[in-house]
Amino acid sequence: MADRTAPNCQLRLEWVYGYRGHQCRNNLYYTAAGEIVYFVAGVGVVYNTREHKQKFYLGHTDDIISLALHPERVFVATGQVGKEPYICVWDSSTIQTVSILKEVHTHGVACLAFDLDGQCLVSVGLDSKNTICVWDWRRGIILATAPGHTDRVFDISWDLFQQSRLVSCGVKHIKFWSLCGNSLTPKRGMFGRTGELQTILCVACAREDVTYSGALNGDIYVWKGINLTRTIQGAHASGIFSMNACEEGFATGGRDGCIRLWDLNFKPITVIDLRETEQGYKGLSVRSVCWSGDHILVGTQDSEIFEVVVHERNKPFLIMQGHCEGELWALAVHPTKPLAMTGSDDRSVRIWSLVDHAMIARCNMEEPIRCAAVSHDGLNVAVGMKDGSFTVLRVRDLTEVVHIKDRKEAIHELKYSPDGTHLAVGSNDSTVDIYGVVQRYKKVGECVASTSFITHMDWSTDSKYLQTNDGNGIRLFYRMPAGKEVTNWEEMKKVQWASWTCVLGPEVNGIWPKYSNFNDINAVDANFNNQVLVTADDYGLVKLVRYPCIRKGAKFKKYFGHSAHITNVRWSHDHQWVITIGGADHSVFQWKFIPEKKAKETLCIAPQEMLVDSNSEESDSDQSDVPELDFEIEQEMQLTYRRQVYKEDLPQLKERHKEKHRAAAVKKRAKAPTSRLRLHFIHGYRGHDCRSNLFYTQTGEIVYHVAAVGVVYNRQQNTQRFYLGHDDDILCLTIHPLKDYVATGQVGRDSSIHIWDAEFLTPLSVLKGSHQLGVCALDFSVDGKRLASVGLDDNHTIVLWDWRKGEKLSAFRGSKDKIFIVKINPHMPDKLVTVGVKHIKFWHKAGGGLIGRRGSMGKTETMMCAVHGWTEDTVFSGTCSGDICIWRDVFLVKTVKAHDGPVFSMYALEKGFVTGGKDGLVALWDDTFERCLKTYAIKRAVLAPGSKGLLLEDNPSIRAISLGHGHMLVGTKNGEILELDKSGPITLLVQGHMEGDVWGLATHPHLPLCATVSNDKTLRIWDLSPSHCMLAVRKLKKGGRCCCFSADGKALAVGLNDGSFLIVNADTLEDLVSFHHRKDTISDIRFSPGTGKYLAVASADGFVDIYNMMNSKRVGVCKGATSYITHLDWDKRGKLLQVNTATKEQLFFEAPRGKKHNVPDTEVEKMEWSTWTCVLGNSCEGIWPVVSDITDITSACLSNDGLLLATGDDLGYVKLFTYPAKGKYAKFKRYVAHSIHVTNVRWSHDDSLLVSVGGADTSLMIWSHEVDGPREGRPYDSEESDIESEDDGGYDSDVTRENEISHVIKTLSTNMRPMEGVKPHLQQKEPTVDERQGVVSVSVWCTWLLAK
Repeated sequence: MADRTAPNCQLRLEWVYGYRGHQCRNNLYYTAAGEIVYFVAGVGVVYNTREHKQKFYLGHTDDIISLALHPERVFVATGQVGKEPYICVWDSSTIQTVSILKEVHTHGVACLAFDLDGQCLVSVGLDSKNTICVWDWRRGIILATAPGHTDRVFDISWDLFQQSRLVSCGVKHIKFWSLCGNSLTPKRGMFGRTGELQTILCVACAREDVTYSGALNGDIYVWKGINLTRTIQGAHASGIFSMNACEEGFATGGRDGCIRLWDLNFKPITVIDLRETEQGYKGLSVRSVCWSGDHILVGTQDSEIFEVVVHERNKPFLIMQGHCEGELWALAVHPTKPLAMTGSDDRSVRIWSLVDHAMIARCNMEEPIRCAAVSHDGLNVAVGMKDGSFTVLRVRDLTEVVHIKDRKEAIHELKYSPDGTHLAVGSNDSTVDIYGVVQRYKKVGECVASTSFITHMDWSTDSKYLQTNDGNGIRLFYRMPAGKEVTNWEEMKKVQWASWTCVLGPEVNGIWPKYSNFNDINAVDANFNNQVLVTADDYGLVKLVRYPCIRKGAKFKKYFGHSAHITNVRWSHDHQWVITIGGADHSVFQWKFIPEKKAKETLCIAPQEMLVDSNSEESDSDQSDVPELDFEIEQEMQLTYRRQVYKEDLPQLKERHKEKHRAAAVKKRAKAPTSRLRLHFIHGYRGHDCRSNLFYTQTGEIVYHVAAVGVVYNRQQNTQRFYLGHDDDILCLTIHPLKDYVATGQVGRDSSIHIWDAEFLTPLSVLKGSHQLGVCALDFSVDGKRLASVGLDDNHTIVLWDWRKGEKLSAFRGSKDKIFIVKINPHMPDKLVTVGVKHIKFWHKAGGGLIGRRGSMGKTETMMCAVHGWTEDTVFSGTCSGDICIWRDVFLVKTVKAHDGPVFSMYALEKGFVTGGKDGLVALWDDTFERCLKTYAIKRAVLAPGSKGLLLEDNPSIRAISLGHGHMLVGTKNGEILELDKSGPITLLVQGHMEGDVWGLATHPHLPLCATVSNDKTLRIWDLSPSHCMLAVRKLKKGGRCCCFSADGKALAVGLNDGSFLIVNADTLEDLVSFHHRKDTISDIRFSPGTGKYLAVASADGFVDIYNMMNSKRVGVCKGATSYITHLDWDKRGKLLQVNTATKEQLFFEAPRGKKHNVPDTEVEKMEWSTWTCVLGNSCEGIWPVVSDITDITSACLSNDGLLLATGDDLGYVKLFTYPAKGKYAKFKRYVAHSIHVTNVRWSHDDSLLVSVGGADTSLMIWSHEVDGPREGRPYDSEESDIESEDDGGYDSDVTRENEISHVIKTLSTNMRPMEGVKPHLQQKEPTVDERQGVVSVSVWCTWLLAK
């Protein structure tokens, strides 16, 4: 099997030839270190002319088009183009990102400028309004924005002598701006009669409210305030593109190729005409000028950078050259020397020295150039033209050998044969012509089998065969030199190829990304010696893959720099370098190749040095070499949190049903009941897809989450309190460092994060608008001021919040793969780490963005948890293979085997760590992970007598660990919360069903008990009395769907998913009898009332079977349903069955034979029913909501006194109606706690409790039924119906509205603690509340364990 792993070798960007002069201006400066900063393609370049070295800033993803230098001349701001363009502020010395500014501009950032003290940065966008934005760039905060102008803005500048004053100019306008507070106010410049209204290209500010501007006609306009006072005519012969202000005065540069120096009063000093100098040429146009002392930097339209010494102005030094505007396609390398040849649409052929990093020769051709090839003796270079001709030049002096034109369309590819006797010329008219070199390039053959333009060619090593690729994605073979097509594939299998630059063929199958067009990859080149292939594509990526890469989805290493499509790539003759050329960015990149042995040595390079190199990332394709994921992790990755309908959609859905609203408003509707429900207790804990979501509070209570509820559990009193601010599944929870505030994140289209008080259960802050689908990870900073969150969107966006203000500090795309955990560095709150599928990333805040670097390790591992160490650069992470990885900065120091299977949770102590894994072990480690001090096994044998349930299995998978108050909390995948004592006993505190929908629910007819059955293949009995525990559990072979107690409570019937059902002893859960007559799910099951002689069993295949329990035989079958059965009820005589189906049929059958009857609605209402759990009929018509076409009522249950009907629906609402609920849209009381569909509801035998189960949220909720009495304000108990009627009476409408107003602002209602001061870990230790009360703290617990 072919190796699909990424190669171990690397590329490092060594040199970039070129400078972006076209369509840009004022983008070339001296730094404080005397280096030159500029940009080309998507790279910021810092060039040291003395040492002839370049450093590269690679933080952009597309073309950079603007640049500004900070007044201190160290920081550089660069702006890019793109759908979501952003600005990077970076350090020119260290090449580190300092700040990222985003989410304002669209299309691109055209101009940038720092103010005098460097605190503010102004930017101009390329949107239709040319938006101007002023930033506090260090904090990433927008200070002010305003529309710039309807026409293009070319330049903007701060007035360096008047704070808060700016000047912008562009197409036929100049504007003077004043910044006041967060307002930018413009005044348009008044041209008057002094000068002609025209386009202004550049501006510079002077003292005394004077502004100088360069015009399109070459004049300089002088402004006083907003008025044009005078013009300096003929300053340049044509447009002035650049104006630079410095201590000595002003420098201007224009299209005429001249540099003019002016004093501080704008009186001329000197003129330098670059066209007349040694390096000058006709048509030279200046786009950027920078004057510093005796030196002047000049950037030209044709991608050249000159340095002029004023006293030797006629001898400018040419320090950088590149191709001019026009696409760059032609690339060839010399066969024996470190030389590269390029040709472009600018009609020039250039030869570059790869050792000296300089252009050493150039000649101009008559036509644009599209391809090039060097003969194998290195004497000649052939270049193919856009007009269908090709020319052969001598390499030594670029003089012409021969010029031939046999084709009308562009020559796209050229290749000399290895023996040097032939030249193959591929053209866009689908033909390859073969020319004899010795015969002075006489045509000797033609290859004509292609049906589209020729894209790539390769010769065999013996020069007898040629392979081609064409525009249709077809690979063909020809016998040379005649050009006869070879169709015998067996013959070609034995052929050895001299080079491999074709993009098609079995050897390069793995280079193609999924779902890509076969034109996406423009060029490849194979390095046979090192068995590596380099590719260039339309997305600006250079990739390294193994060669050959036969199977699709091969892993790669990718490198950024080019802004758009890379047109060609070649290895140097000795494989030391890779050369790439960009089409639209017309730049030449030289990459240093680092073989496998040397690549390992680069891991020891300091981070600052590493940043000089290009960014390297592993493949984002399928990765075969990644260790096979653990089943639990694989299951979790397949979970989707998308909803067909979100609760937040209800207002819009109701808006669509306005007609129903109006019709219902005029009718009398059933009133809401006077009694109400209050959430009393929840059995369950979300462990199957969450981790590290379980903590002790400041007062010793336990906080966790299940369904849409934040639970605060008092373990001494076995009581619960609830935060009910969420309306969908909570997926993550973290606690404030002071253990009194809790943050929870939920599922949702616009997902919210709630920060709430654990004592008063009041919301302190709600954060929205930044995450889609859900929030999967949260973490507070050590000072509690910041909160980090991770979303469930495709990019797993990371956001850093000032949660008290509700202000987003930074945001960035986290990873395409799922992120499990985010942790803020306790020593440096601007740093954080994320771990997830196939990655660990280390982040630091940069203004409004985040900069991330992948952890460097030999193989790709999925990380499940992480904690920071005792130094700022140390991190410990747990892997899916059971190892602990120890990191210093981004480098893996070592690994320690900790568990068998994934390490799901990790907790940092004062002197050590605790880990928990899938193997069910809790391990205590020293502070360096060198020694495991103690292990705890979670087993039923050590369960303490006071446990609130039964442990389902030994060694359950551990998902959460937390310490405090002398104990350790452990959360398991099975939905259990356990408390470990230091002496060994384990107390089970909370328990719920495992992953899998819970549908079956039944309450005991005489006792405070209930039974549940679930897709987790368990049947459970729960105590509803104050002890609140699980009394019994039985494992089933199949998942269960329904259950029912017999009338005497001694038997329990259970319907399973495979079409079978069991009858078990209700006390022991042992089998009494079982049947299997159906193939589909048993959807409902009911004992007849009284003696329980009959059992009705409904199945999803549309039948109800009736069994005689006396003789254990089926005695009847109810037929006639058109869909699966959903609900069943017996009448009190045990003679008639009521049946509901999925197609909303209400059917009646007579027992025991199952004969179908048509019973009128009036008769149904007169009958007495043993139970009412059906959802159809006149008496419950009102329970269906206005949007019943969107959501279903999944369950209903009538109280034993016949007065109240409780329902559960697909949106997770539990509702209470007065019975009967006749007429449409009856009023109700509504309660939110379940996250999504409530699958079943049942009243207890005495109606004092209502029990509900959630499907996917796996929770069992117990609601206390409160009759009348004084009403307490409960912010999340809702009494509103789907629609409001006007016949309620009692209040005038205005009074009603006023009566409903809440004057309490929840976010501000709770006093915030002061957060200023010394970081907690640096403070002198003071006794905590717990210590003052004599409660054992975490540190005591740790000390005891370490002593052991």
